[in-house]
Amino acid sequence: MVGDEARGPAREGQGGIRRFIGKLKQVTYGMAAHDMTRTALRTRASMEHLFILVTMGDLVGVPILPPYYSLRLLPYVVPQVSTWKRRMLREKDLTDAMF
Repeated sequence: MVGDEARGPAREGQGGIRRFIGKLKQVTYGMAAHDMTRTALRTRASMEHLFILVTMGDLVGVPILPPYYSLRLLPYVVPQVSTWKRRMLREKDLTDAMF
């Protein structure tokens, strides 16, 4: 038991160093890769909305693809249709392109 007491402060010091290294990793990620990650997610969302527009465009009056293919893809697209409609029918502003 005497040996456990001697290890206590050393383990606390190691935990503090690990926390500091973890925080340093988060700051480095925030400075280096956060903007790239947000851009990639925004691009992915735009591509998904474009895909839904091509397949389900007749829901908003854009007949691009024959309905047969749209019906085949419908089970995969149903969870995203409501948010897609909201985004497509939303009024756009100049500031939307900037941010």
